[in-house]
Amino acid sequence: MASQQQLTTIKVAKVLMVGAGGIGCELLKTLALSDFRDIHIIDMDTIEVSNLNRQFLFRQSHVGQSKAKVARDAVLKFKPHINITPYHANVKDPEFNVDFFKQFNVVLNGLDNLDARRHVNRLCLAAEVPLVESGTTGFLGQVTVHVKGRTECYECQPKPAPKTYPVCTITSTPSKFVHCIVWAKDLLFAKLVGDKNQENDLNVRSTDAASSSEQTEDVFERRRDEDIELYGRRIYDHVFGYNIEKALSNEETWKNSIRPKPIYSRDVLPEGLAQQNGICAADDPLLVSAMASLGMKNPQDIWSLMENSKIFLESLKLFFMKREKEIGNLTFDKDDQLAVEFVTAAANIRASSFGIPLHSLFEAKGIAGNIVHAVATTNAIIAGLIVIEAIKVLQNDTNNYRMTYCLEHPTRKMLLMPVEPFEPNKSCYVCSETPLTLEINTHRAKLRDFVEKIVKAKLGMCFPLIMHGAALLYEVGDDLDEDMVANYAANLEKVLSELPSPITSGTVVTVEDLKQELTCNFNIKHRVEFDEEKEPDGMLLSGWTQASSVEKDDNKSIGNGGTTSNASQTVPAAENNDEADNVLSGKKRKVPEVPEGAAQDCVSDITRKNKKLEMVDDDDDCLMLEGDPGICKKKKLQ
Repeated sequence: MASQQQLTTIKVAKVLMVGAGGIGCELLKTLALSDFRDIHIIDMDTIEVSNLNRQFLFRQSHVGQSKAKVARDAVLKFKPHINITPYHANVKDPEFNVDFFKQFNVVLNGLDNLDARRHVNRLCLAAEVPLVESGTTGFLGQVTVHVKGRTECYECQPKPAPKTYPVCTITSTPSKFVHCIVWAKDLLFAKLVGDKNQENDLNVRSTDAASSSEQTEDVFERRRDEDIELYGRRIYDHVFGYNIEKALSNEETWKNSIRPKPIYSRDVLPEGLAQQNGICAADDPLLVSAMASLGMKNPQDIWSLMENSKIFLESLKLFFMKREKEIGNLTFDKDDQLAVEFVTAAANIRASSFGIPLHSLFEAKGIAGNIVHAVATTNAIIAGLIVIEAIKVLQNDTNNYRMTYCLEHPTRKMLLMPVEPFEPNKSCYVCSETPLTLEINTHRAKLRDFVEKIVKAKLGMCFPLIMHGAALLYEVGDDLDEDMVANYAANLEKVLSELPSPITSGTVVTVEDLKQELTCNFNIKHRVEFDEEKEPDGMLLSGWTQASSVEKDDNKSIGNGGTTSNASQTVPAAENNDEADNVLSGKKRKVPEVPEGAAQDCVSDITRKNKKLEMVDDDDDCLMLEGDPGICKKKKLQ
């Protein structure tokens, strides 16, 4: 039973929710029923059919509408006298600045991506507003509390790098279906309908074919007035036939491996067979489907090689006939039916060639989209825990803050594992402003390399301002005049040592993000040579620690494989659903004593022994295993 003090605190609190998806729907409902009166919601997404099985505030009629606005309307139907303010927007939009965050008593996260989480963490630190972070994946979940100066911030512990596979494995020696999915999604799909200027390993195969036939054009380019059926078969024969034969010519590769089988369209589909369509494709580009066009309905069926070949050719044809304006700008989206069909078919045909078991569209979509299917019950549990921690934060009940982990299997008869928060990591560059060290070839690297690969990609800054002493070298913003924009653009293309205020060994560079109110200092160390395999960016950042992702594939280390092209050396890997079974691993974290009288609504008889825990992260189907708690030694919050 809540005390009068708690009820008063709840009623006057002003709360910001970020995210109105799986966790967000449960959280908004729980906040409303807990008598919170002033709630603001930010969410940029619209409702999709796939959301309806767990985001219970939404109905079929809401598909395509704003999640934040529909969630507000749904809750007001049973709690009409509270104030809910929705924002159909991106939390990284300029309007949501530090001053905006300062008006709230607590911020509650229900986000589904690392980038937005880091951004909210920095705004909360700058505004000195407590943050309650959360995430779920399948039956796993966690809630963590972050209060500036009292507990670690969200970025005090490193987050894992996305799993990657070397391109040589993807393009030459796949042994798992996930390798075929990555090849179909990140190489073939991107090459045929994605950014034409982006290099990938298929360019090498294209060049080889062109030179062998004394042609100069890209094999993957559709020739002027070329029949779409002939184009599809030409691509099919090139990637599943010619490329495999080319690979087989290197006998050394197959000494200890099963040799793949080249597949040509004429051997699978007699001429004209693929044209025997059933249902006409929809006019709406988002509803275009090769399965519908061919009269195939069940996404859980495992298609034969012939059926996969039909889907491959039909989906490619539909892209050019129904979605031609998008070609050249498309990226894979798990909610794009035609894209999923193409990738599934292409992956299955390649799997057939390499003797790998075929998968259904349903299974392939899960792998390609990094999907671990959400569980509504887990979302509800996590939402309840968020509200419990929010109430403690509002009452400044520091001694009873808890990070709580939701487990899939009972551990010592517990499914909820509470852990006391840890104090801030003194080496965290975000909340402690510890200087970073950057080793870089200052005579070769450009300012653009520093901005794109370090400031934005690694540190997640949105609007960086770069200074060397009193010299302003780079800035972005809408209020800059044309001369300043031109000047900064020119600086981007200059080598570091040739800037107006040269950056050389021993230089200290200051980078600020005015929106996030985050400042980082870099100690620059000139270095001539870098290992192209281990340090492909040509620079090494120290003081910023990100957990490495080392996976095993047939007893070989994954992540640093070589490639024969100019493409990136590794390809982001799709993760399989069974990865969630391995979450509870990693370095041990102490499960502390619970003070008498601590608010533990869901857990009793807490074990005093160490448990192996690793945080899990993410909502809405995506699997993201958070950082190894052992990367930095932690001290329990006193």
